[in-house]
Amino acid sequence: MYIINGIAYAGEPADIIKVQSVKTLPDYCLLLKFSTGEKRIFDAYGLLQYPVYKPLINKEIFNNAYIEGGTVAWNNGDIDIAPETLYYESFKYEEPCIG
Repeated sequence: MYIINGIAYAGEPADIIKVQSVKTLPDYCLLLKFSTGEKRIFDAYGLLQYPVYKPLINKEIFNNAYIEGGTVAWNNGDIDIAPETLYYESFKYEEPCIG
């Protein structure tokens, strides 16, 4: 059990997921490394339908993704997305075998 802001919760608090690195890929995808040690691919194309993410249609803005506060941000922090969303809506990335 744990207590946050005077409210008791059963179990143990979940680890906070943070994005540690981001690399933009073609077709509005992001290669992300999380605090869990996992690398995952997030397809951001679906976000472009929402007004807050419309500026990302501009590839120059999209390609300037950076880490801020444990998540991915763009446009001087005007645009970001929850790290939990990035994690749970992405898929596992496997390093390609060379040789």
